[in-house]
Amino acid sequence: MAAAFVAYLHFLSIFALFALLSVEHVLFKAPLDLRRARSLMLTDLAYGICAVLVLATGVARVLWFGKGVAYYMGNGLFHAKVGLFVLVGLLSILPTVVFIKWRGAVKAGQVPEPSLRQVTLVTWSIRLELLLLLAIPLLAALMARGYGMIG
Repeated sequence: MAAAFVAYLHFLSIFALFALLSVEHVLFKAPLDLRRARSLMLTDLAYGICAVLVLATGVARVLWFGKGVAYYMGNGLFHAKVGLFVLVGLLSILPTVVFIKWRGAVKAGQVPEPSLRQVTLVTWSIRLELLLLLAIPLLAALMARGYGMIG
């Protein structure tokens, strides 16, 4: 029962991660207003929390509730999955830094005014994150069917 619950939490947090990133993509449009700026900041915080939950439940599945550490460590697709997740995490740094820098202005009731360059970079960063996240379930499905075993 515990294995099923951890798997459920893992999948649920992945769905939430994708949904929150999609919300960020929809909300991040210039010109901003104060309400959307606040929503973006909160959405990004929730996204970070979900990313930690994905990681924590994933580690729990590898260590205690999955097919065993040896299976995962010996599977190239697992390494690709983790690599994509890390890449998504690295790409998420830019939007997070931008949103954190807005705190002072938003607390003062001022609307942040990102530059055109910032809007372009953050928008493409979010789009690339979404694209990479779409590849991870394919790797997981292949891995679950025995593909990717090294040696």
